Amino acid sequence: MGVISAQTVKELREMTGCGMMDCKKALSESGGDMDKAVEYLREKGLASAQKKAGRIASEGIVDVIVEGNVGAVLEVNSETDFVGKNADFQGFVKALAKQIIKENPADVDALLASKYIENSAQSVDEALKEKIATIGENMNIRRFVRYEGTLVGYVHGGGRIGVLVKFALGDSSKSEDEAFKAYAKDVAMQIAALYPRYVKREDIPADVLEKEREIFKAQAMNEGKPENIAEKMVQGRIEKYYKEFCLVDQEFVKDPEQNVASYTKGIASQIGTSIEIVEFARLEKGEGLEKKDDNFADEVASMIK
Repeated sequence: MGVISAQTVKELREMTGCGMMDCKKALSESGGDMDKAVEYLREKGLASAQKKAGRIASEGIVDVIVEGNVGAVLEVNSETDFVGKNADFQGFVKALAKQIIKENPADVDALLASKYIENSAQSVDEALKEKIATIGENMNIRRFVRYEGTLVGYVHGGGRIGVLVKFALGDSSKSEDEAFKAYAKDVAMQIAALYPRYVKREDIPADVLEKEREIFKAQAMNEGKPENIAEKMVQGRIEKYYKEFCLVDQEFVKDPEQNVASYTKGIASQIGTSIEIVEFARLEKGEGLEKKDDNFADEVASMIK
């Protein structure tokens, strides 16, 4: 591996929140492989499991619409925050959400190719290009998720985060109960605030869990612990991982004395039917996208020369 580029160091720093020199060393030790570098930093106890969002600067809006038993959450990006607040742009995003609910497109390409519900004479792609010409700024339909069932939607921060959650109730008529509605909104807000990755621990892929075990063991061994103690520490850290990344294991944000599972059980008992959180989608505006005008790479370059 040759010289580690400033851009690569920058990307690793944004992913992990670690210092620049630690990132440079991690990349050198791992031959420039980004995943191995993250693993190296975690084994050294320098990076947490949760990759930081970093310097998110892409603008636009995330919106959620639920109509009956069908809902959609989608992200549409723009170049500036000014356009994200434009009423015409916001109306276009709402129309796209309704389009997704009605047409059930397989992906963004299928959505772009479909006839626009606001004007059947043009496709969504043509409508998007027309909006770009009218507003005078580039836009991009980035991603969406569509669910059917007992749903609740939540938009946080004026379109910064959108959450769509699907529930299964033993008695579906209880979804109209005010206690359930308040509970469902609480769950959506929990997802927005604490960013779980899975509903429950059984949803974590076996290879992901095995990799976490390896990293936790390496951390304990690097701390100088004997192997039998390291094994016990691994189990403790796995439990902590569940509490951080599995929704039902997370502390309930409004009442940390109980977790989301016990909160769910309490509401189920109150309304007289079973409640299961089936799945959720959480989209954050600009997540993983980068700012166009960013001199941070130059800053890194000057520091590592």
